[in-house]
Amino acid sequence: MARCLGPGMLLLLLLLLRSTSSAARNRCVDAAEACTADARCQQLRTEYVARCLAGGAGGACARARCRRALRRFFARGPPALTHALLFCPCADPACAERRRQTFVPACAFSRPGRPPPSCLAPLDACERSGVCRPRLLAFQASCAPAPRAPDGCPHPQASRCLRAYAGLVGTAVTPNYVDNGSARVAPWCDCGASGNRREECEAFRGLFTGNRCLDGAIRAFDSWQPPALQDHPDSSQDLEHSLLQVSSTVGSLKGCSLLSISLPWLSRLCS
Repeated sequence: MARCLGPGMLLLLLLLLRSTSSAARNRCVDAAEACTADARCQQLRTEYVARCLAGGAGGACARARCRRALRRFFARGPPALTHALLFCPCADPACAERRRQTFVPACAFSRPGRPPPSCLAPLDACERSGVCRPRLLAFQASCAPAPRAPDGCPHPQASRCLRAYAGLVGTAVTPNYVDNGSARVAPWCDCGASGNRREECEAFRGLFTGNRCLDGAIRAFDSWQPPALQDHPDSSQDLEHSLLQVSSTVGSLKGCSLLSISLPWLSRLCS
C-alpha cells in the first residue's frame, strides 16, 4: 500500500526537485521552508529556538533547556525534514552559515568569547550521562568506517550514521559544522590542554574529524534521494530502537571508557 506523504514532506520533495535546475539555490532555505510548512516540525523548531534564545541567570542561555528541546526536535520531528535542516548541502558561504546556525550554536554548541575547552571535558561529561553515553555508543557503532567501501560507509549504513549523528545534538558532545568553507564537523573543543590523555582526546575528536563513514554519509545527502528520505519515517521509534540495541550490546561494559569499546588500544581504561 502506498504511503501518503504529509504536506511538509511533499513540499520538501518539490523543493529538492526544483533545486536540480539551480545549483546556486540555497538548499538550507528550502529545508527551513519545508519545516515551516509541516505543523509538527514547525512546533518543535519553534520550541527549541525559544529555549535556546531565552536568557538564564546573568543573561546566559539556559543551555540544559536548550539542549533538551533540541533532542526533542530530532527525536520527534519528521526525519525527512529535520535531517534536511541539519545536512542540507551548500555551495556558498551564506548557505553554509545558515546551516551552521541551524540549532543556535551560541547556546547549544559553543560559549562565545571563551576558548574551546579540552575535548576531555565533554567526553567525561558524556561518560557520566545516561542520555549522552548510549547516544555516543550508537554513533560509534553506526558510523564505524568500512575500509573497503568507496565512500568509507556502506550505503545501508549511511542513513543509520546520519540518524545517530543527529542523536548527539543536544548532548554533552553536541557537534556542529566548524566553518563555512566545508562540511567538516566536530564538537566545540580541542586537545591543546589534555596532558597525558592527549591520545585519548585526539581519538575522541577523530570520531568526527577523521571519520570517512560520517563524511561520506553527509556528502551522500547531496543526492536527490538522500538517505533520510528513503526509510524509517518515524525517527523517534528508530532512535529509541538504536539506543536499546546498543545498550544491550554494551551492558556488560559499564566499567569501560566509551572509546575503549571501539578503540582496542584504549582497553586499558576498562576496570
